[in-house]
Amino acid sequence: MQLTETIATKLGKRVREIRLKKDMSQGDLAKVLGVHPTYISSIERGVRNMSVKNVERVALALDVPIRELIK
Repeated sequence: MQLTETIATKLGKRVREIRLKKDMSQGDLAKVLGVHPTYISSIERGVRNMSVKNVERVALALDVPIRELIK
């Protein structure tokens, strides 16, 4: 991890990586979570700091353990 890479950036990259492996668009994930696609975009770009509750919701929506998002 680069020194300038934040936790939010690292988490966002993992969300994007897992979402793409599951062949989901940002819109697909947003629909499952009941949020606007721009929310997913901001997560993936690392500009939004998610609460622990929302990290859990994203993990459930992607059907992965939370630890997969934060490794």
